[in-house]
Amino acid sequence: MPRAWVFGDDISTDDIIAGRYLVKHDPRELGAHAMENIDPEFSKKVRQGDVIVAGKNFGCGSSREQAPITLKAAGVSAVVAESFARIFYRNAINQGLPVLTCKDIRGGFKNGDEVRIDLKAGTVENLTTSRTFRFEPFPDFMMEILQAGGLVPYMKKKGALGHKHGF
Repeated sequence: MPRAWVFGDDISTDDIIAGRYLVKHDPRELGAHAMENIDPEFSKKVRQGDVIVAGKNFGCGSSREQAPITLKAAGVSAVVAESFARIFYRNAINQGLPVLTCKDIRGGFKNGDEVRIDLKAGTVENLTTSRTFRFEPFPDFMMEILQAGGLVPYMKKKGALGHKHGF
């Protein structure tokens, strides 16, 4: 069962992946350094499918598409926060990482609590405490992007990208 990893407000893209690692292009290498500035052991503790739960303004700072790539590569399956920086939000969707805005999530999880997310129903459940939180489900087109694994796979599936575009 996926577990929660709880962080506070104003988690920046530099907190997610420090600038010194941006020269790396292999997502696995990036994932090995996820959240290192805040929790140096995070990438060793996080498991495939785990969820980040955070406060306000998650993903603030520099516009780095590597930030959601890093989280996915580390095993994070979704980020639930009170609010997101706009550019991070869009980059996350484009990379196929669900980012869920739950205004009342603060205090709703502790590290290690078991999590279940239903994207269609718009619910995040803390299975450890039996609490349920709601978010606005994604519009259909965004669900299609997420289900495809991101914008590029979505566009390929739709036939909008071909070899002449370098993909």
